[in-house]
Amino acid sequence: MNRLSILISLVLFISSSFNLSAEIEKEGEDLRRQALLKELRDYKHRFLTHELELTKDQQKPFFKLYDEMEDETTKLNSETRELERRIAESPEDVTDLEYEKATEALFDLKIKEGEIEKSYADQFKTILTNKQLFMLKSAERNFSRDLMQHQQRLRMERGRERHQ
Repeated sequence: MNRLSILISLVLFISSSFNLSAEIEKEGEDLRRQALLKELRDYKHRFLTHELELTKDQQKPFFKLYDEMEDETTKLNSETRELERRIAESPEDVTDLEYEKATEALFDLKIKEGEIEKSYADQFKTILTNKQLFMLKSAERNFSRDLMQHQQRLRMERGRERHQ
């Protein structure tokens, strides 16, 4: 009986060690993801500061609001993608009503994003000049284009490294 208890304890210990190891690895991935997102946000702040020619006095209040806006739209997108994923990967039959509601949510996403942006645009008016506010959407597009070009350069460099 004593050997059996030791064997069970050993199996439980090994099992909990694997679970702990997986948990630590997941936490490490989460930390790396958070660090990457913070780095990306910091880069975007620098980019927009340059593109919009923000003064020191404008930067803190603008980015406080801007980050709130981005957090709201990110949350909205995540919730909508999660709903889409649940419907698409449902192990049970999906009803027509569920498809209809999920489809409405997908099509309403851009409208809701626009409503969020519009409400923040009204608040940005107290911080930005009319010219800066006008340039904001263009600066955001330029940032996205810059980021995509950077990703493309990285992929090309990795491709060259593999072929050498």
